[in-house]
Amino acid sequence: MLYHPFIRSALIGSPVNDNSEDHGGRVYFSSAGRTLENDDEVVLLSVGVDIGSSTSHLVFSRIVLERLDSRYVVTEREAFYASDILLTPYSEGETIDAEALGAFIAKEYADAKVEPDEIDTGALILTGVAVRRANARAIGELFAKEAGKLVAVSAGDSLETVMAAHGSGAVARSIRDQCTVMNVDVGGGTSKIAVCAEGRVIDVCAIDAGARLVTLAPDGLILRVEPAGRLYGESIGLDLKVGTRLTLAEGRQLAAAMADRLFGAMRGEASELQGVDLLRTDPLHFQGAIGAIQFSGGVSEFIYGNESGKFGDLGPLLAAEIKARVANFGARLEEPIEGIRATVVGASQYTVQLSGSTIYVSPLDAVPLRNVPVIAPALPLDGDGIDAGAVARAVKDELKRLDLASGEQPVAIFVPWQGSATFQRLDAFCKGAAEGLADVLARGHPIVLAGDGDVGGLLGIHLREEMKLASPIVSIDGLELKAFDYIDIGAILDTSGAVPVVIKSLVFPGSALPARAPSGA
Repeated sequence: MLYHPFIRSALIGSPVNDNSEDHGGRVYFSSAGRTLENDDEVVLLSVGVDIGSSTSHLVFSRIVLERLDSRYVVTEREAFYASDILLTPYSEGETIDAEALGAFIAKEYADAKVEPDEIDTGALILTGVAVRRANARAIGELFAKEAGKLVAVSAGDSLETVMAAHGSGAVARSIRDQCTVMNVDVGGGTSKIAVCAEGRVIDVCAIDAGARLVTLAPDGLILRVEPAGRLYGESIGLDLKVGTRLTLAEGRQLAAAMADRLFGAMRGEASELQGVDLLRTDPLHFQGAIGAIQFSGGVSEFIYGNESGKFGDLGPLLAAEIKARVANFGARLEEPIEGIRATVVGASQYTVQLSGSTIYVSPLDAVPLRNVPVIAPALPLDGDGIDAGAVARAVKDELKRLDLASGEQPVAIFVPWQGSATFQRLDAFCKGAAEGLADVLARGHPIVLAGDGDVGGLLGIHLREEMKLASPIVSIDGLELKAFDYIDIGAILDTSGAVPVVIKSLVFPGSALPARAPSGA
């Protein structure tokens, strides 16, 4: 039987974990048998796994965490091994060949000289067709036996766009350069556009445009045509069919058509071909000036001259057409921190906090909770009054932006409470939060609020006693959270009335690690 590497638990949580022993509320590392209560510095080995429609790859990292009061924070991140970049293997149609993928993962673990049980933590990112049910199930089985604390992220178009913006360094650049930055992640099947300002992603858009909408043999024989690729062909008078040949001139025409539609989307324009909408999200709404533009994704390796090989796709031609249009876009061109690896750099880190004691959990068996994604909406909490409708809209917008709007899993709202906790303010906030999470609560999930102040108990009591909310309630405070965090919430500790919380953040590096064998998408 083929051996597949696995991600093993780095932290086995609190004493409420089914696989842990009662250690008095402390959190232990299973791999080293040490308690976080006694360590001021912790070193973790982390792996990020990105499996997408076009390519699959891994990054292994060493992460140093140091204690800051009750929280461990990352002080150093070293990406010590980047895998080869594999063209995602398919057994038939859109079914990913799990056996071939598993063999690739096993080889990369061996080449990295890392044993699977040496890994402390990790993130598995599924994008494109990898997210589809049959593929996700097969990929999940590669890690099922020893999944441990692996954070699995099924990245839809909006979330993948946001992840690429962070991983490429565009979000950080918007702070450093004090300007609005656009990141365009050009991949195999789609291109993702993010507008970043003041350290936040403020607008996103995704469009069907990518290097592998048509895949080719070395002699130009067409091996595969995606539906969007066929539409681009029809728009320039080409009938693209498997088994026919694409000339270099025709390839350039096809790439030019894609680049035209891509730059139209970057300007906020609608995009149709043959009556079919190419946009996978709403168009960009941002109308301000863009100070800098940068590209990530597989095609970016050609744009910046980091790759000159051929990978049986339109990558080099599409990159050339993009470069020819940049000057007229009106923003200076910058180079990203990460190109093709912009989504995989989110190899997860673990930090541990203890909540405040002014919390509310009802019923008590509502915890433990595991792998709950955190959203950090821009909540209107700074005025004398709170607008419940504005709270609801902010929550719904953030759920949509991070592809969590379906309500299929519980979601934690980070609440940076400001001002007094009067009845009117509590009531407005709680009503807005419940309305914003309506689809989540309708699925039977608890309402989860996680704040940095000391109003967790008040919020929870108001939801239950005043609003008569029937859903389970987990309202905790004393935490420092942000978007892209995932949290595990343990059971209430008898000694303190608090709950242990494990925070798993997506780490975005400050320096690039060049690819060993990049692909065109």
